[in-house]
Amino acid sequence: MYVYFEWNQDKNHSNQRKHRVSFEIAQRVFLDPNHLAVLERIEDGEERWQTIGMVGSCLLLLVAHTTTEKDVEGDTVEIVRIISARKADAKERGRYEAQKFSQKSGA
Repeated sequence: MYVYFEWNQDKNHSNQRKHRVSFEIAQRVFLDPNHLAVLERIEDGEERWQTIGMVGSCLLLLVAHTTTEKDVEGDTVEIVRIISARKADAKERGRYEAQKFSQKSGA
């Protein structure tokens, strides 16, 4: 399976002004082996996800996104459309750390 990231470029610029996080950086959250993805809501039949993950060693982000799958020449492609991204708040950091700890301890 391949993963492809997409976004609205105007929204990306707006997000950078508001939260100082670009979607180019935000997509790296999905490389974190400990990222935490939660289905936030379903809006008009579309699943809206929030994924919390570490970028590098010190930047914890929350990324709001949708996902769809397409078959392209026999391969499944997961399309992640980034809606917004920002630094995780204290509560979100706690959820991420708790999940990360439980994975390491085998709980």
